[in-house]
Amino acid sequence: MFKNLVKISDLFEVKYGVNLELNSLNRADNRSENTVCFVSRTDNNNGVSAFVEKDDSIKSISPNTITVAGGGSVLATFLQPYEYYSGRDLFYLTPKIKMSERELIYYSICIRKNKYRYSYNRQANRTLRDILIPAEAPQEFLNLKVKKPSNKAILNKKLSLSGQKWKWFEYDDLFDVNIGKSVDLNKLKQSKDGISYVGRTEDNNGITAKVASSGDFKIYAGNCITVPMVGNELKSSYQTEPFCVSQNIAILQPKNFSLNVFIANFLNTIIRKDAFRFAYGRTLSLDRLKMLKIKLPVDKNNNPDWQFMEDYIKSLPYSSGI
Repeated sequence: MFKNLVKISDLFEVKYGVNLELNSLNRADNRSENTVCFVSRTDNNNGVSAFVEKDDSIKSISPNTITVAGGGSVLATFLQPYEYYSGRDLFYLTPKIKMSERELIYYSICIRKNKYRYSYNRQANRTLRDILIPAEAPQEFLNLKVKKPSNKAILNKKLSLSGQKWKWFEYDDLFDVNIGKSVDLNKLKQSKDGISYVGRTEDNNGITAKVASSGDFKIYAGNCITVPMVGNELKSSYQTEPFCVSQNIAILQPKNFSLNVFIANFLNTIIRKDAFRFAYGRTLSLDRLKMLKIKLPVDKNNNPDWQFMEDYIKSLPYSSGI
């Protein structure tokens, strides 16, 4: 626990963005000298929803600032390395003192950690400045060495989602859907070489701790998908190794297909797209989860095309690092 906490406004100038509408701008295919990033309230792609042509009448926001969604995907927080325009309900933070890129990334993570406090019904427009964050970044984080991942794809071919036939399936058609038998983390002995403890977080693949396997609690086999039911609803994760769970975690075991990390990445991307439908005021139940529908590409027999899903993920840049 950090002892010295300060308000965001103590370290950053907090300003409201340009407040533009994307449909009033001219889109471009990529970033160049004549284009600029358009940052919105999305939680994907570092907040960048499009590239647009520069407009001399609009002043862009400087790079090396942090964007924070006040509404929409509340507290979706990113460091922006390039100049950008901003959409509705987006704030940008400029450090009051000189900060390195690593420090700015650290504070982006700290702000995002408060995401669970908000939802579509409780936005951060009024309270953002007062959120508490550490007064300084720890040296172990600043000195952390990160190996740059390879951007190579496993499959050297391009696959199109738009060229596929798609069909709706209920979760209960595809998975055995059950609520995991929860165990209190406070009653477990933590061990860095232990089994995964899966909680209701969307970070770190849902894993909040590693615990010793000794004890009277349920351990589940890996190669399945875990789904938070309360708090971060539908922010699903793929578990490769044995694990135990906290409260309100659903476990999706494949029924009639073989799951692997590539298919799981495809499924989790689609599952997470429905997260906006739920919040603390409208939580998931087991019956509701079973009846939810997921749209998937299908083969000529109208069955889920698992091979296509696997090949599609393998064809993407950075897939060799999965």
